[in-house]
Amino acid sequence: MRTEYQFREIEKAWQSFWEANQTFQAKVNPAKPKYYVLDMFPYPSGAGLHVGHPLGYIASDIMARYKRLQGYEVLHPMGFDSFGLPAEQYAIQTGQHPAITTEQNIARYIEQLKNMGFSFDWSREVRTSDASYYKWTQWIFMQLFNSWYNQESDKAESIETLKTILGAKGSIGLKAVCDEEVTRITAEQWNAMSADEQYAYLLSFRLAYLDDSVVNWCPQLGTVLANDEVKDGVSERGGYPVEQKKMRQWSMRITAYADRLLRGLDEVDWADSLKEQQRNWIGKSIGTDVEFAIENVSDKKIKVFTTRVDTIYGVSFMVLAPEHEWVSKLTTPAQKEAVEEYVNWAKTRSELDRVSEVKTVSGVFTGTYVINPVNQERVPLFLADYVLAGYGTGAVMGVPSGDQRDWNFAKHFDLPIPAILDGQKDIEKQADPTKEGKYIHSGMINGMGYKEATNTLIAWLEENGIGKGKVQYRMRNAVFSRQRYWGEPVPVYFKPTASGDLLPYLIEETELPLELPKIDKYLPTETGEPPLGRAAADWKYKGQYDYEWSTMPGWAGSSWYWYRYMDATNSGEFASKEAINYWKAVDLYIGGSEHATGHLLYSRFWNKFLKDLGYVPEEEFAKKLINQGMIQGRSNFVYRLKDSAKVTFVSHGLKDQYDVAALHVDVNIVENDVLDLEAFKKSRNDVPADAEFILEDGKYVCGWEVEKMSKSKFNVVNPDDLIAKYGADTLRVYEMFLGPLEQFKPWNTNSISGSHNFLRKVWRLFFDDNTNTLKVVDAPATPEELKVLHTAIRKVQDDLDRFSFNTVVSTLMICVNDLGALKCHKKSVLRELVILLSPYAPHIAEELWAALGEQEGSISYASFPTFNAAFLEENDFNYPISFNGKVKLTLAFPVTATPAEIEAAVLANEQVTKHLEGKTPSKVIVVPKRIVNIVLGK
Repeated sequence: MRTEYQFREIEKAWQSFWEANQTFQAKVNPAKPKYYVLDMFPYPSGAGLHVGHPLGYIASDIMARYKRLQGYEVLHPMGFDSFGLPAEQYAIQTGQHPAITTEQNIARYIEQLKNMGFSFDWSREVRTSDASYYKWTQWIFMQLFNSWYNQESDKAESIETLKTILGAKGSIGLKAVCDEEVTRITAEQWNAMSADEQYAYLLSFRLAYLDDSVVNWCPQLGTVLANDEVKDGVSERGGYPVEQKKMRQWSMRITAYADRLLRGLDEVDWADSLKEQQRNWIGKSIGTDVEFAIENVSDKKIKVFTTRVDTIYGVSFMVLAPEHEWVSKLTTPAQKEAVEEYVNWAKTRSELDRVSEVKTVSGVFTGTYVINPVNQERVPLFLADYVLAGYGTGAVMGVPSGDQRDWNFAKHFDLPIPAILDGQKDIEKQADPTKEGKYIHSGMINGMGYKEATNTLIAWLEENGIGKGKVQYRMRNAVFSRQRYWGEPVPVYFKPTASGDLLPYLIEETELPLELPKIDKYLPTETGEPPLGRAAADWKYKGQYDYEWSTMPGWAGSSWYWYRYMDATNSGEFASKEAINYWKAVDLYIGGSEHATGHLLYSRFWNKFLKDLGYVPEEEFAKKLINQGMIQGRSNFVYRLKDSAKVTFVSHGLKDQYDVAALHVDVNIVENDVLDLEAFKKSRNDVPADAEFILEDGKYVCGWEVEKMSKSKFNVVNPDDLIAKYGADTLRVYEMFLGPLEQFKPWNTNSISGSHNFLRKVWRLFFDDNTNTLKVVDAPATPEELKVLHTAIRKVQDDLDRFSFNTVVSTLMICVNDLGALKCHKKSVLRELVILLSPYAPHIAEELWAALGEQEGSISYASFPTFNAAFLEENDFNYPISFNGKVKLTLAFPVTATPAEIEAAVLANEQVTKHLEGKTPSKVIVVPKRIVNIVLGK
């Protein structure tokens, strides 16, 4: 037994104990209720964890430990999202296989995570880059490829059911999510097709399909990038230019689930702001498709989708996306040079830049006109980068009187701005999108109101075969290809038909996993194919058919991983029915809000698909989601004289007397804003040994500022250093104490000692500082001690049930201070206190639990203390005793005492008699549980 708080030895010992005894291994246990608490698993970077990363992990671990104490079987796993671009870029630079770097980074993460005492069930660890894991990612892809979305049943079904329908009824009138341009056929036409023709036709319905998509193409990286990997027109990694490019890509029909994704948001306990992000991203719009004929072009019409078909008489121009496939065909010779210049410029702009730019107007006239179908007026056709080819139809009708962006465009290009409603005002100054009033200059809808006009136009368009009412979504189908090496191979090969067309076919399920081949370099081929093309000569299906050379995106492996944790070593299925039906959905999911429209949306999509096919029982995979805030860095600065012959630094308090430049300095060599000068000299090449320092009071004081924690700002704090100095329990307590989990919080190492001192106070309730002996006794607890304890029990439970992690720390600190003041060393009280503390500071709790004589290592499965309200009831009340309104003393009386009993006891009290000085009170006023006022006559 350790009689001093030797946190280093204590923490290492208990971490070893947990690992050796598999303390946190979860089991399918129908006799107990389950609780599944999950962290968004990390990408293992080479830099390891800084103190901001564990914030969510600490909170989830507290809940996992708390729920075990409440009698739940708890699944609390950890794994690694280990495919990704950074490892591949490092491989390109060094020639080292990405698997080696990834393995090294994971080992570093595991070491750091274990040092923090997390109660992860490490037997369930998963890695998305492990072939035994991505076998099942590939398997899910195969199920998607072999499925279609039946809008009548509102779910995905096997492609075999579609074959049956086509054979019996054809596709005319079929309610299915499919390619817009798919040809409708009769049953006779289907049955007359060859097997290859039928197979090719089905490709337009599959949930995983090949498509020509406009993507973010980065030539220097040689790959497609997701929208969140592009910032300000350049790649987030490397800062390389990114252009919009149309490429043949695998895609997923996530739009089939758009309505269900919207409805499901009402079923989950997620932050309103995050749910609103998803609603906006999905962007449901109810409107109309309208076809515009093209002047002098008989075989094409431009289709637009509008939510305001009532404004069609106000169209004065039309805009196509610069990357629209018809641009070159619809550009006149006179405009060819200007159009090509504009198209090339638009390629350099990211989608985000294009749709968010509202102040700058850009565009170019194609030289072509389209015909407004309702009034046969000629409408000039422009290109503008605010229209995206991948959203809607890639074409927008310009109604400047009712839309400000269109108004700006019309003004810039000197186009008409016709009024269409008598309720519109000041349209010569700005657009007025009102729906109020009656329509004017609007042909068949003149004099009508909004609703009547809309219905009239839709009916006319449908009757004439040039338009129809439609529901559309802003969300687009998800591109599922990346031209990279370090990703999941797509389990597809390409086989030629009799006519020579190459069609994609799945490999057999028994042939999974399809593993990555070895290649000589991790770069695209010299002819521009993805890196896997380097293996093409030897890497063929059955020795003759090319595999798909693109790999899956980073989100593939993270879109289902919570199920693999349920049954991580199962080689026969992604998880057993028994495991899935026991653990079901994640009860608590903690991670960053930056994944709102990426990982979280794709995961919900895949989960709904797996439910449609009967593999999982839950529609939504995570019931409760908490987005932890960011821990920001506290940067320190030194101040260098600008015009000094000698390198000179001036202390913060004196800097205003000089012309200085502020430079970031490593916060790890600064304590309480005082710089370690020798360490500073050694840490920088630009500080010579004879550098001068102008000090204040003999010290160099640094300036400080709160910024994002990053290596470039030298404000990254390594948790390993803090654990070595203060212990993991101190770090855990301090991170929770910083403030509400969801808020952004500045880091300040200077304050961590307070959390360490708190744990030392806990220790001193058990052990004598002077004699190093255990001072716990078996005596009964006093009412005061029980009141302190049960006040804490109630508050801790209430706060943890509300996920208010920071206030629990305050409650425990108050409890420990009060017990210390009462000199409480009663085993019955301290035993419960240790259980309350254990989710936050598990190492010291295990040590003190053993010191109390409990079974070693058993605190994780103890029972959470039961609150007893009786211990908070007061038996006595301290009455202030006042004389003519002035309080002179207090006296305690039972809360059950009557006013008459209190009055008699007060007048008989010796202290009261002294204050009366022989006078007789004229009145004694007793206010129960408030005050006693003795009124003296003059």
